[in-house]
Amino acid sequence: MAQKKRDSWGSRLGIIMAVAGSAIGLGNFLRFPAKAASNGGGAFMIPYFVSLFLLGIPLMWIEWTLGRYGGGFEHGTAPGIFHSIWQKNRFIKYFGVIGIFGPLVIFIYYTYIESWTLAYSFFALTGKYGKLADQASMQSFLSGFQGVSKNQYFNGIGTAYLFFLITFILNIWVIYYGIKGGIEKLCKWAMPLLFIFGLALMIKVVTLGAPDITRPDWNIANGFGFLWNPDFSALKSAKVWLEAAGQIFFTLSVGIGVILTYASYLSKGDDVVLSGLTAASTNEVAEVILGASIIIPAAFVFFGPQEIQSIARSGVFNLGFVTMPLVLNKLPLSALFGFFWFFLLFLAGITSSVSLAQPAVAFMEDEFDITRKKAVTIFGAVCFILCQPAIFFLGRGVVDELDFWGGTFFLVVFATIETILFAWVFGMEQAWDEIHKGADMRVPRVYKFIIKYITPLFLFFILGMWFWQQWIPIILMKNVSTADHTFIQATRIGLLLIFLVLVVLVRIALRRKKALAEQLR
Repeated sequence: MAQKKRDSWGSRLGIIMAVAGSAIGLGNFLRFPAKAASNGGGAFMIPYFVSLFLLGIPLMWIEWTLGRYGGGFEHGTAPGIFHSIWQKNRFIKYFGVIGIFGPLVIFIYYTYIESWTLAYSFFALTGKYGKLADQASMQSFLSGFQGVSKNQYFNGIGTAYLFFLITFILNIWVIYYGIKGGIEKLCKWAMPLLFIFGLALMIKVVTLGAPDITRPDWNIANGFGFLWNPDFSALKSAKVWLEAAGQIFFTLSVGIGVILTYASYLSKGDDVVLSGLTAASTNEVAEVILGASIIIPAAFVFFGPQEIQSIARSGVFNLGFVTMPLVLNKLPLSALFGFFWFFLLFLAGITSSVSLAQPAVAFMEDEFDITRKKAVTIFGAVCFILCQPAIFFLGRGVVDELDFWGGTFFLVVFATIETILFAWVFGMEQAWDEIHKGADMRVPRVYKFIIKYITPLFLFFILGMWFWQQWIPIILMKNVSTADHTFIQATRIGLLLIFLVLVVLVRIALRRKKALAEQLR
């Protein structure tokens, strides 16, 4: 029986841009500045870089290598890839379900948040928020747009829903045209454009003078100093380390399952060492150079060191959708720079969201031999329905709950499983050889020790600290208002049902593969 040919990347640049696009998302420009500012700026950067070198880069190489290896067995998602590595264990494929579950859960709320950036791009050009001059009015504008409250700016959720529909259709349209014809084409033009907009904004910010002559210390140099001057006493705080490690997961898209799927479309001779490092480096430039050089220094100049920490702690949306528009409104060509800011966020968002869709689509294609068009149609219909609670119950904590389980907890769990599988089951010697197949450079030998011992210990530490500090309050919903308990419970039941459906589908797929193999004997 002839197998249908799997999709493939058109070029090495294409896969690098696609993985970089997956990693460069809203987290680079919204979450990273908020985490850095709320954790004291320089106090955050030391554990951030330690986590990058001991956690992020090793996981990046692990996922590129596992994905390419699994692709050789016609598997593009974690259940099949995990089973290929540990065939004697009949349960390991079910742990791989997390690699489909996580991206799917993130997709169903991420696309809605992404649609806000497209809407605000339009609002910037049309001057809809241009006359707002304080935090309260801009916050009211945002909550009215989200449908959380009704006010003079918006009368319901209609505008937000329209932009959600546009954004959702754009995502499905890109995914429909496949790896080479859709995702790669998008990332090849979106990534350069994103960097052009980012550089324009960065240049504008670094040339800002002190707007208030009574506060000359509120200047751009001190804004950068706030971020980069280290506070070694903060290294004693476990919270800062956990926050920094969590940001590394977000920023490199590791522990999700997306890189596994993207790398599965590589051939055995394709380099994963240099390509993976290039994609990771591109992401870090976007986050640390552009993301940190735009929003934090600009907010420091206009609001000062105390206010910026208060704003950052109030939520990632406030820094990007409330503070940054206020800052840009004070500048010449405010409409143009406002468009640059929000369309940059939209480009970062859509290159990430299409990657989140790929594991589920690839699973249907690879394990059930469904055509891509049919797989994307099923995915689009199911996800459109699943997106609705995140839209209509945003104010009830549904998005926060989805983000915690899909985008935080299971990331660490999945990363721990794949690291143990790679270094201890597959075997570090065999894994080291696999990493270097077709490689244009050698991985520093110290990473052989780091991947086998340091990275898994780091991950166990993160999980252990989470169970020690947060398990009981989260399960018992200690920080959830009584009025929202029903919504959170319903969300958790929905997530459990999604996970169980995926487990059943994995089981059906495995039995189907066995039956086909027996027929061919």
